[in-house]
Amino acid sequence: MNTGTCLCGTLRYEVHGPYLWMAHCHCSMCRKHHGAAFATFVAAPLARFRWVSGAASVGSYQSSPQVRRHFCRTCGSVAPSLLPDAGIAMLPAGNLDGELGIRPQAHIFVASKAPWYEITDALPQHAEYPPKVAAAAVQRPHVVPLPGITAGSCLCGEVAYEARGDALRMYHCHCSRCRRARSAAHATNVFYSLDDFRFVRGEDGVVDYKLPEAKYFGAAFCRACGGEVPRVSRERGVVVVPAGSLDNDPGARPLAHIYVASKADWFEITGSTPRCDEAPPPA
Repeated sequence: MNTGTCLCGTLRYEVHGPYLWMAHCHCSMCRKHHGAAFATFVAAPLARFRWVSGAASVGSYQSSPQVRRHFCRTCGSVAPSLLPDAGIAMLPAGNLDGELGIRPQAHIFVASKAPWYEITDALPQHAEYPPKVAAAAVQRPHVVPLPGITAGSCLCGEVAYEARGDALRMYHCHCSRCRRARSAAHATNVFYSLDDFRFVRGEDGVVDYKLPEAKYFGAAFCRACGGEVPRVSRERGVVVVPAGSLDNDPGARPLAHIYVASKADWFEITGSTPRCDEAPPPA
């Protein structure tokens, strides 16, 4: 049995394997909902899933005619999607604890992959759905940002932002807090100076959750769709941008995988990007 929980701990659930399948999804809707480079879902028989607490605190957003996405209304973590017609529970793997007994089997929707993320493992890659899935991709609007501006938005588009100039730094973070906050294998965060950042619209719709026991850590998300959005850290003079919410290439690339000692058991780090067991060395 595996337990799952959101960042704030409001949502708690249990699931019993064996799991049916597991995949990394690079579609723009998953990236914006999670704020990550990709989402990783694991499917289990619905009969083997049960809520322990917090089911009444789940918000939802209809992201397409076929898909309704769910999230914790308190902290924004992605919540399980229960599909009674298919008899399946779709679980965000980043919120599950322990060994799952399964590994990702493919990358899907790689035609929509973020330009700043490089796939370096040997898993099969599918431009959209795998060949055996008889479903069509949902077309998404293409955003053309202004020169010199890095733009981004939430899943529903109610919240939008822009940053001018170069990013301060960019990291893949594997700490347990980031994995729960992004409900993903890891977070990819881009840091900008507070002076170079502004919300274009929807700032009143941003929920800013601060983890009580942390000095700085928290998550920000759109109240309407649950999509992860930048979190302003005024005490540090920076804005932490979840890279999955970006609408264009920031020009920066991740400097390192950090907190690798805490990474998910089911995720394998490949490629040449440097790795740090804990925090990166001072810049």
